[in-house]
Amino acid sequence: MPVPVGDPVAYPFNEAAGLELSARYARAQRADGLERVRLPYGEPAWLVTRYADARLVLGDPRFSRAACTAHDEPREQPGRVTAGIGATDPPDHTRLRGLVAKAFTVQRMERLRPGIRALAEGLAQDMADSGPPADLVESFALPLPVAVICRLLGVPEADRALFRAWSDDAVSSNAAEQVAASMRELSAYMVELIAEHRARPADDLITELIEARDVEERLSEAELVEQCMGLLIAGHEATAMLIPNFVHLLLDRHGGLGWLRDDPDRIPAAVEELLRFVPLRTGALAARWATEDVEVGGVLVRAGEPVMVSVGAANHDARRFTTPDTLDLGREGNRHVAFGHGVHHCVGAPLARLELQEALRALALRMPSLHPAGEVVWKRRSLVRGPHTMSVGW
Repeated sequence: MPVPVGDPVAYPFNEAAGLELSARYARAQRADGLERVRLPYGEPAWLVTRYADARLVLGDPRFSRAACTAHDEPREQPGRVTAGIGATDPPDHTRLRGLVAKAFTVQRMERLRPGIRALAEGLAQDMADSGPPADLVESFALPLPVAVICRLLGVPEADRALFRAWSDDAVSSNAAEQVAASMRELSAYMVELIAEHRARPADDLITELIEARDVEERLSEAELVEQCMGLLIAGHEATAMLIPNFVHLLLDRHGGLGWLRDDPDRIPAAVEELLRFVPLRTGALAARWATEDVEVGGVLVRAGEPVMVSVGAANHDARRFTTPDTLDLGREGNRHVAFGHGVHHCVGAPLARLELQEALRALALRMPSLHPAGEVVWKRRSLVRGPHTMSVGW
């Protein structure tokens, strides 16, 4: 029997400031069928909030990302994404992903661990030596992933201030003209950097991608630039927000970092639970369009209709997780979908996990008495939630 559908409701549900998951998601999970939502821009969409439905939509080839190029995509930003790996389906997606996936394997990331550990410990020691208070974002959370992705790609770390501005615009709800101008600047920067790497090849990912373009002809020049832009932004933006988010929750709900210092072996499981628990986005993942009629959550999604998946809500689904709204840092069997699922599962997940583990380890070992030293100033116009500044003492 068809589930009654009313007018689309305004979306997103989460507030930009803070880390709470809106109660609207729990109501949507309890209700029959799927909710119909309307974002600030684009066409209405079905909203998926349950874990099983999320894995279905994200993993089923009957749902297309490439269709975003032919539709008015439901979105929080005025600008549209019509290019890059995130706007493709197999086989193009398989080809583009394969070019970078080998750089982010678990085995290759583990070889980076000693260097990332030394970097994280050095940043924590620099904070300690400078004396309190300090802004955890500017002094630690941002420099760590920026330095790592710069080394991996072959980008000058001295350009960090540029990256921050470009990344902020890329995940903001700023005016379309401002975002477009920022992305043009980033594109021009990458074109120049690629030219420099062509003239002076190095042992880095940009050089590898240039070889795939020039020697193997496995991607176009435009795809080369788009890949490098996407890797630079995605390679540090989320991690730079997750580090202070995690610390904020640990200080607020678990009495600090001392327990991690006493037993560092707890850190990997703690990171997985924090990834599950923290709803990083204000809204949902980018829409997928049904390429044929598909039943999802008791609703027949018609061919040509978009579906959006809230991974934050799916990670709090009581059908999958026991006491989902409890931060259980020893939780077992934690198959969250914080990094997505299916062919668009975050290719950089192994690197993000490593950076998050080493960030918590360094802070716990070097600064176990870390504590808040003022109110958190949250980002206000960002689609990725986290502190703009976070003052801490020790």
